[in-house]
Amino acid sequence: MRLKISLLKEPKHQELVSCVGWTTAEELYSCSDDHQIVKWNLLTSETSQIVKLPDDIYPIDLHWFPKSLGVKKQTQAESFVLTSSDGKFHLISKLGRVEKSVEAHCGAVLAGRWNYEGTALVTVGEDGQIKIWSKTGMLRSTLAQQGTPVYSVAWGPDSEKVLYTAGKQLIIKPLQPNAKVLQWKAHDGIILKVDWNSVNDLILSAGEDCKYKVWDSYGRPLYSSQPHEHPITSVAWAPDGELFAVGSFHTLRLCDKTGWSYALEKPNTGSVVNIAWSIDGTQIAGACGNRHVVFAHVVEQCWEWKNFQVTLTKRRTMQVRNVLNDAVDLLEFRDRVIKASLNYAHLVVSTSLQCYVFSTKNWNTPLIFDLKEGTVSLILQAERHFLLVDGGGIYLYSYEGRFISSPKFPGMRTDILNAQTVSLSNDTIAIKDKADEKIIFLFETSTGKPLGDGKLLSHKNEILEIALDQKGLTNDRKIAFIDKNRDLYITSVKRFGKEEQIVKLGTMVHTLAWNDTCNILCGLQDTRFTVWYYPNTVYVDRDILPKTLYERDASEFSKNPHIVSFVGNQVTIRRADGSLIHISISPYPAILHEYVSSSKWEDAVRLCRFVKEQTMWACLAAMAVANRDMTTAEIAYAAIGEIDKVQYINSIKDLPSKESKMAHILMFSGNIQEAEMVLLQAGLVYQAIQININLYNWERALELAVKYKTHVDTVLAYRQKFLETFGKQETNKRYLQYAEGLQIDWEKIKAKIEMEITKERERSSSSQPSKNFGLKY
Repeated sequence: MRLKISLLKEPKHQELVSCVGWTTAEELYSCSDDHQIVKWNLLTSETSQIVKLPDDIYPIDLHWFPKSLGVKKQTQAESFVLTSSDGKFHLISKLGRVEKSVEAHCGAVLAGRWNYEGTALVTVGEDGQIKIWSKTGMLRSTLAQQGTPVYSVAWGPDSEKVLYTAGKQLIIKPLQPNAKVLQWKAHDGIILKVDWNSVNDLILSAGEDCKYKVWDSYGRPLYSSQPHEHPITSVAWAPDGELFAVGSFHTLRLCDKTGWSYALEKPNTGSVVNIAWSIDGTQIAGACGNRHVVFAHVVEQCWEWKNFQVTLTKRRTMQVRNVLNDAVDLLEFRDRVIKASLNYAHLVVSTSLQCYVFSTKNWNTPLIFDLKEGTVSLILQAERHFLLVDGGGIYLYSYEGRFISSPKFPGMRTDILNAQTVSLSNDTIAIKDKADEKIIFLFETSTGKPLGDGKLLSHKNEILEIALDQKGLTNDRKIAFIDKNRDLYITSVKRFGKEEQIVKLGTMVHTLAWNDTCNILCGLQDTRFTVWYYPNTVYVDRDILPKTLYERDASEFSKNPHIVSFVGNQVTIRRADGSLIHISISPYPAILHEYVSSSKWEDAVRLCRFVKEQTMWACLAAMAVANRDMTTAEIAYAAIGEIDKVQYINSIKDLPSKESKMAHILMFSGNIQEAEMVLLQAGLVYQAIQININLYNWERALELAVKYKTHVDTVLAYRQKFLETFGKQETNKRYLQYAEGLQIDWEKIKAKIEMEITKERERSSSSQPSKNFGLKY
């Protein structure tokens, strides 16, 4: 990826250009110390003077009023705020009419920023004051006051906090009066510029110490650049939070959100004092000290999938290369390319007006449809369909171009969604809520309606990243997520009435990815790279989960690596310095998943015997229990030396009825309540009481006996025997109450138990053979 620079031979301004701002993706306004506001049209390459300001107004900062979120047709901003050296800020219309001038600060007003909703304006000045104003320019409050000039300011993503500079310090101050203020030393020189992105919640800062730095919203350092030759005069995030631009003397740099640099350009610009990204995130404009306005287009982005590599060579041209046979195809587009995604044998490209869908089998005939709103900010793909996110909403399309659904929820803000907060599978869409970060919304892809009974997935901590598995049945769909403690959890997305269990899979997990062809999960866990070959093991037999993992040392990936993709048996990881590392994992677990999904149990056993690895046998054991195939489970457990479990499986085989077998398999997986329910529904009350006795669940055993008026003496007899073994006296009031005046006759009890077992056998032999709960022996 690099920047394609364009610079006019002769400047249009007579003095230093102080600030720039985009109205649309093709139109820019620039202000200069020559008091002129000039409009640039990039389609026609024309410039025109909008207005000449009075001679006492020297503009310093410009910010366009934000577009109304979610309101269509308003494709461009209509007015902007201009701060100036005379201590005023001016509200100016698009046509150049000064609607209002407001006395704001003593000395120059150094920066002014609208919040994301357009309901408030923050200004900072040489007098060290930070002031909040209403939309019409009425003073609401003076947020803070200090003894040094404030050079730059930025709103937090929720418009509830303000970030500003104080010499070498950065300060985050909430608007609530008594909330905690966060302050830290960020640079060794005066900080000149800050920016805070609403999508990734990361902070950029640039200073006179010739460095730029990336911080999280808690003030923790994520990246610090090497010192440059000159002070860094400007920084700006791209709208989607994936890139940022840095400006200095004769320098323009394009960087990834983690800090490493994609490209360094050295245009003849003087100091780049202000940078603005276009609304679609494809180009930047810089206000230059030598009277020029520099334009730079982001080109040569690269997308890879299996043997295909797609590169954006020009604004409207892509090159596709098949590395197997070196075949090259050129894709031409009518408008400039904004976003693209390559996965699941399809390339999806959004331009400013249309969406193109290419199949990797045929690059010549794309499917084309018009977009509802121009600027697509995110494309996600699944095997059967893909998701587009723009300012107006979330839209799901099939690869044939058919519109499927558009999920909605209260307070939805599509401008802050990214690949970490939205996930797509063949039947489910998951979206993390921004208002309450402990909640995940789940939708059906076919209808766009909430999944199951409409309950939200709620967690005890804030969630950072979510990912849906890609294969298997809808009822088995799982979602993995990382919370703010960096713990990895997994849970089922189908939620009907009962509360689904959220189970912890790992700790200190920084990044995760599901495989595209089978439900294998990988993650970077502290100093280890971990692959969960069968994450479902936590629901089946938690004890053998460590035996189903593959782990290797991750120190070679350096600090803060990120998993880019997990395709086939290859994991691609990007290190903090931007380099890509490819890791191959064993192909056998994926083959095992395939055999099990097709119920080829004999082939699965044969594969495990061939590979001779404990992880394979452990995965097969868990898969067999999950699919109720106890014969295969017995072989697999024997292979990993779990003799107690082999004996338990053998004891299950001898049980007289299918219901009893089913209940004991559920108990094997730890689902005791479900096991009891199966027995009670089948009328096997004694067996339900007996499993509670076996588990020493005395309260529940007596409760069932009393409720169904049967075997109260059996429960009391076993309780008495249990207490005698440990030499204890009965203290439970309920047991004392029912034991009063009751003589325990073991002969009678044994006869009753024999009768229950005989009854169960007779019932089983006369019952319909079809009702077998899917058990296989």
